[in-house]
Amino acid sequence: MKKYLLELIVFFSGAALMVFELVGSRIFAPFLGTSLIVWTSLIGVIMGSLSLGYFLGGKLSDRYSSYRALFLILFFNVFAIGFTMFLQYVVLVLLQNQSIDLRISSLIAALILFAPASVLFGMVSPYAIKLKLKDLEHTGERVGSIYAISTLGSIFGTFFGGFFLIPFLGTMKILVVILVIMFCLAVYTLIVSKNFRKKDLFLMFFMLSFILANSAFAEIRFPDLIDIDTQYNRILIFDTVDKKTKRPIRLYTTDPHGSQSAIFLDKNDDLVFDYLKFYRLSEHFNPELKKALMIGGGAFTYPRDFLKRNSEALMDIVEIDGELEKIAKKYFEFQDDKRLKIFNEDGRVFLNRNQQIYDSIFIDAFSSKFSIPFHLTTKEAVEKIYNSLSDQGVVIANIISALEGERAKFLKAEFKTYKEIFPQVYIFQVNKDKEVTARQNLILLALKSEELPSFSSEDDELSKYLNSLWEEKIAEDIPVLIDDYAPVEFYSMKF
Repeated sequence: MKKYLLELIVFFSGAALMVFELVGSRIFAPFLGTSLIVWTSLIGVIMGSLSLGYFLGGKLSDRYSSYRALFLILFFNVFAIGFTMFLQYVVLVLLQNQSIDLRISSLIAALILFAPASVLFGMVSPYAIKLKLKDLEHTGERVGSIYAISTLGSIFGTFFGGFFLIPFLGTMKILVVILVIMFCLAVYTLIVSKNFRKKDLFLMFFMLSFILANSAFAEIRFPDLIDIDTQYNRILIFDTVDKKTKRPIRLYTTDPHGSQSAIFLDKNDDLVFDYLKFYRLSEHFNPELKKALMIGGGAFTYPRDFLKRNSEALMDIVEIDGELEKIAKKYFEFQDDKRLKIFNEDGRVFLNRNQQIYDSIFIDAFSSKFSIPFHLTTKEAVEKIYNSLSDQGVVIANIISALEGERAKFLKAEFKTYKEIFPQVYIFQVNKDKEVTARQNLILLALKSEELPSFSSEDDELSKYLNSLWEEKIAEDIPVLIDDYAPVEFYSMKF
């Protein structure tokens, strides 16, 4: 077995590294979000740490070329991963509560939580190469084979982690799996190399105890919090009290900058979030609507409200995360309805191939200021929306932006983009008490018809929403968003 010891070590280390990186995005998500900024920080820090690890591994192997030293690298990596588990909540909660630029906070978090283990991961391959070299004649072949095997391990870890581990195991449990893998590699290194000392029994016992402690920690952490990993999100579900109504609610969130869905727990008789109530304006602008499309289902709270208020209408829902339907049924009182059809795919992909015509399209995919799917904001996407509407059709989108000032860049860009396609575009301020320069929920409403609508209604509720129309001019000093250039996250950073 010793013949292939090093190949096994580099393969499984490479696999563990990639799973570790993928899990990193899930660890960050509830506290820092899942934006391009966060991913850039995480990948950049891990790549930089690996480079340092390659350098240190090469230096160390020239001085201490032994299997015992390789064991110690693997041994300390177990503890580095373990400390990521223990420190993640403390570090991320502290950073979340500080008024720090997201670029800085995500870099700090990545350096503290992922750099130490990544450096040790990086040390494995150069050290394995040194132990593998027996003669200079086959140096290139042996170096190439070690890096090839390490890369194959990384490929395996990427697909196995992304397709199987993350959807079926929680984040903490996956970290425990990585701990166990590195522990087994460390023990295997000692046993096969026949370089075993009595005090190594203590080291391995200590390491095993550390793993068991982490496993228990993973099971008991925040027992009142429901923590679910799907292929697309890390979802946190918990009960709290609505600040406005003081009623008990259950909500779920996928990032720290906003909640995605909520229901009242005492009596599920209304929508919790005010911005969703503005979607009811579709009844005013197109009272004959028979079929609607919603992009972004969440826990399906608005679709249920839509079907209740429009007894003869149908609705299609596009929700990329197929697990959300099960979650909504289990935790948010969602039930099947023959008038409701759910498509589990990306909203833009659905629009690209859609042949159906809808009377109203609702967009609720912009879940927070840093979680904006840019490909749904562009001129090309808006054209698809326009072509999917009937002649009297209306599109209503929830966007998060300021109305004026530096924080209004996303609003300006999206408003101008819709104006390129639709003859009529309006903005409604969900909370009129908000400062116009503050980030807030805004409703963008666009009409396919050129006929000017009425902004009064005999329905008191609809009249209230219509009175929230923003009548000030929106500056058009930001370029139209297109697939080739849509820096929506950069505009959001101004928040």
